[in-house]
Amino acid sequence: MEILKVENLTKTYGKGDNLVRAVDNISFSIEKGEFVAIVGSSGSGKSTLLHLIGGVDRPTSGKVYIEGKDIYSLNDDALAIFRRRQVGIIYQFYNLIPILNIEENITLPCELDGKKTDKKQLSELLTTLGLTQRRTHLPNQLSGGQQQRVSIGRSLINNPSIVLADEPTGNLDSKASEEIVELLRLSNKKYNQTIVIITHDLEIAKLADRVIKIEDGKIV
Repeated sequence: MEILKVENLTKTYGKGDNLVRAVDNISFSIEKGEFVAIVGSSGSGKSTLLHLIGGVDRPTSGKVYIEGKDIYSLNDDALAIFRRRQVGIIYQFYNLIPILNIEENITLPCELDGKKTDKKQLSELLTTLGLTQRRTHLPNQLSGGQQQRVSIGRSLINNPSIVLADEPTGNLDSKASEEIVELLRLSNKKYNQTIVIITHDLEIAKLADRVIKIEDGKIV
């Protein structure tokens, strides 16, 4: 089952001689349950592509369909709601709320949606992430790897259609990086979670089902 479809996606900046094609007429699709790595050097356009797929930024032209819905046909408010419910995003720098404890950070998408948290699911997620004993800790009481585990939990709590990870190991040492990638693989296998990971690390990319390489805004 096709869960993501990208059609002729383009994102440009500037005009005339200063025109930059960050994403240049890209098309591809991803099936439900796939683990896909998008690789490329710095400035290749891979992070811009991820933000377009996730509805964080709007394209200059082209379409993105998630579970058959044209996400850019939605207005800004509707897109924000769709993104919160259907897209889990993991960033390199965690983006945790410092005054909320671990459990509150993970369940924040549910709170924003006015939805009651499934306590059984939360408990299972905390166990899977190895955070059960730290559920009441604040982010500054955790290591970088543990904070990234929290951000993974936050991305999974709403059972999104797709999880997008933007260089999720870029701020971690090698041991923590391996643990984070293993957790992403586990969520892919255990929950059949569709995952797209942006990385410049080819060793991480090798663990994916499929690799898409980007250069100068194009798939190569």
